[in-house]
Amino acid sequence: MTKYVYDFTEGDKDQKDLLGGKGANLAEMTNLGLPVPPGFTITTEACRVYLNEGAAPEELDVQVTGAIREVEAKMGKHLGDPADPLLMSVRSGAKFSMPGMMETVLNIGLNDESVLGLAEQSGDERFAWDSYRRLVQMFGKTVLHIEGEPFADALHALQDEKGYAGDPDMTTEDLQRLVVEFKAIVKEATGHDFPQNPREQLDLAIKAVFNSWNTERARIYRRREHIPNDIGTAVNVQTMVFGNMGAGSGTGVCFTRDPSTGHSGVYGDYLENAQGEDVVAGIRNTLPLSALGELDKKSYDELLAIMDRLEIHYRDLCDIEFTVERGKLWMLQTRVGKRTPAAAFRVADQLVDERLITRDEAVTRVTGDQLTSLLFPQFDKDAKKVTITRGMPASPGAAVGEIVMDNATAVARTQAGAKVVLVRRETNPEDLQGMVVSEGILTARGGKTSHAAVVARGMGRCCVVGADDLVVDDVAGTMKVKSTGKEFKVGDIIAIDGTTGEIFEGDVPVTDSPVTTYLAEGLEAGLAAAHTDDDRDLVGAVDRIMSHADEKRRMLVRANADSPEDAARARAFGAQGIGLCRTEHMFLGSRRKLIEKMILAHDEATQAEALAELLPYQREDFIGIFDAMDGLPVTVRLIDPPLHEFLPDLTDLSVKLAVKEAKGEEITDDERELLAAVKSHHEQNPMLGLRGVRLGLKIPGLIRLQVRAIAEAAAHLMKEGKDPKPEIMVPLIGGVRELQIVRDMALEVIAEVSKETGVELELPIGNMIELPRAAVSADTIATESDFFSFGTNDLTQTTWGFSRDDVEGTFFNEYFDYGVFGVSPFESVDLGGVGALVDMGVQRGRHSKPNMKMGVCGEHGGDPSSIHFFEKVGLNYVSCSPFRVPVARLESGRAAIENETTYVRHFNDL
Repeated sequence: MTKYVYDFTEGDKDQKDLLGGKGANLAEMTNLGLPVPPGFTITTEACRVYLNEGAAPEELDVQVTGAIREVEAKMGKHLGDPADPLLMSVRSGAKFSMPGMMETVLNIGLNDESVLGLAEQSGDERFAWDSYRRLVQMFGKTVLHIEGEPFADALHALQDEKGYAGDPDMTTEDLQRLVVEFKAIVKEATGHDFPQNPREQLDLAIKAVFNSWNTERARIYRRREHIPNDIGTAVNVQTMVFGNMGAGSGTGVCFTRDPSTGHSGVYGDYLENAQGEDVVAGIRNTLPLSALGELDKKSYDELLAIMDRLEIHYRDLCDIEFTVERGKLWMLQTRVGKRTPAAAFRVADQLVDERLITRDEAVTRVTGDQLTSLLFPQFDKDAKKVTITRGMPASPGAAVGEIVMDNATAVARTQAGAKVVLVRRETNPEDLQGMVVSEGILTARGGKTSHAAVVARGMGRCCVVGADDLVVDDVAGTMKVKSTGKEFKVGDIIAIDGTTGEIFEGDVPVTDSPVTTYLAEGLEAGLAAAHTDDDRDLVGAVDRIMSHADEKRRMLVRANADSPEDAARARAFGAQGIGLCRTEHMFLGSRRKLIEKMILAHDEATQAEALAELLPYQREDFIGIFDAMDGLPVTVRLIDPPLHEFLPDLTDLSVKLAVKEAKGEEITDDERELLAAVKSHHEQNPMLGLRGVRLGLKIPGLIRLQVRAIAEAAAHLMKEGKDPKPEIMVPLIGGVRELQIVRDMALEVIAEVSKETGVELELPIGNMIELPRAAVSADTIATESDFFSFGTNDLTQTTWGFSRDDVEGTFFNEYFDYGVFGVSPFESVDLGGVGALVDMGVQRGRHSKPNMKMGVCGEHGGDPSSIHFFEKVGLNYVSCSPFRVPVARLESGRAAIENETTYVRHFNDL
């Protein structure tokens, strides 16, 4: 029998695949002897069975029964016992943290009888009825799928009627009245009474958590965070402990370091007389964690000791949830905490100084995506600003945009090209779609552990919370400032600073971040650009981590650059050469007419004349690029796109000439020839037609022109004492004979230029691997090639049979939902298909030439997860856009370190 249920005493923190992150960490804390309420975890495997077959495994019920009996024995109580009930919580917990995306149900086991027993045993009737109304409300919404508004309306109507400020003001009688009203809402919405059987409540809650894995918000979150759709969630069933038992009780969330800045200290939120989700929901403004020290010093001191122990045990910043029940501290959850990019670098650097981790580990604790976030601009410190008010900085960054207050408007405005800031009283999981498209998030309520703060930090999105000077009315579409009386409307421009918590009126200019300045100009310039000690600490941390990544990485990092300006920018960011210089860009603009002249040529002499006119332009282009990359390799790809891209659009030209003819205007011979040429070069599938090497073989003069321009540019610079290192790359090779022909032509031209200039030239000639056939026949192609560069963009198109321009906007969303893939294969390498071909190309190519240099020049060269794959297959370099060079440097270092410690032949895992 498959084991689907594990007691907290049976697992550990390394079993996240099976027990989910929450379950694995609950087991770890239990094993450490920390005060964890007893419970058990239903595995992710059970969830997968349920989702695939539409029903839970038959043996699950039996195993859950056994687990409940174990918990009952430990607690000396029985689930739902009318006299002294054991109550349980049901929470989701996938391998990867998905805050607020899936369901939680508290107080399972309460009913019309056991609520009386709970009141008697606790000696607090109000607490018992508060717990019951929470169960009915939460169960109705999450398990029975009743909209939350009827419950909220009933609650607010009662509070308005009585003039209450919030939940704590409600009396026992008020709560009893709400239970009756809430049960009536359930009856009306479902046609059935609220379930009174505790086991039925538990079983339905477990299924609700399973089902929540496939909610729209969960799918959106997984898509954004690149979390696979098929791993499922575990379910954690745990004994309830209560923070809503009056004075001396409460609930909180804390961090062992500030997740926003990374600084050491006491960070977190606490709510007295509150339960479960009250802190993260943001519906009440919280107290700072330090307030617990004044309310209950014993529990506070115990919590600080546990925080210190957990950070040392996990060797990282920890996120902890806890409850104090009448002076007794209980630990409900811990995990390695989500943090802002700045905090990630600072914490990793600090842990090295504290001798908790090695410098190698520090490199693996940060990511290329986090580094990218640090490159975003910041508000200009010297610019004039009109301050609206201030909130709590929850996630750093600078965001400017129109005020929006709902998902639909946020999506519509961004699709129209606008930038938006989502403004809410507090966010909830249903706001995820709006949060994803917004530049920043601003809430009037909540603290640093509220839903808005946690999700924004995970997404690297600028966020300010707890701006209680604001009154947000999403019905009227207004944001009123209480202290000044000023009002802002949906559509007004505001700016928020996630580092300081400031909120500004109108647009605010931005400047480069000090990290960008550091990466482009060096450490001294980066430190000089930093305006605060925090920024200087951050620049120093980034420098130490980046320097170590550069020391450890095996792969070189090149850039894709087509102009001297791009080449210089890439070099400043640390590029070690150019891995892809596209030459087709050099045929556009004013030079396009020369291409038309070549195409329209009736004889070889006219064609050669047009090519000769192009030569000086190409030569000057290459001189500029080779000079900017002096001493570093520059891989020049010969012309790749089909000729039609250099000609007028067939439809446009046909209409233009038809209109002229209809008006009786004369159509010139040149225009008729151009139309005929456009028609003759029109293709149904041009990206699979006359392009790349095929075009060069069709018009050999193009190859000779480009090779001559490259060779003459190199000779020119060498005569000036420079050290150009061009490499000639032939695109779209499918078989070795194609490369043989081009190679012979190129060598002939290079020899001619050497003789003419008196400069000895030895230019490597290699090819792109961007067709499946090229990967399969790489062993034979390698005999004629000096290097391979994998063009993973086209290799993805030809492997999948996708036209990228056509498919991403048409059916990719459905493919994500169906789980065909979890991330676009154009964004991250498809290991099972494209990855297997890359691996095959490397292995077969090096079978013929063991030391053959190989790299990648597709956009995947800047994708973090793809870089780790390229490290494993043994490529010599990756090439990416200039802006992504620092990311590729960092990820190449991370990949080399991880490969040293965890290397397993990857092909077995594809």
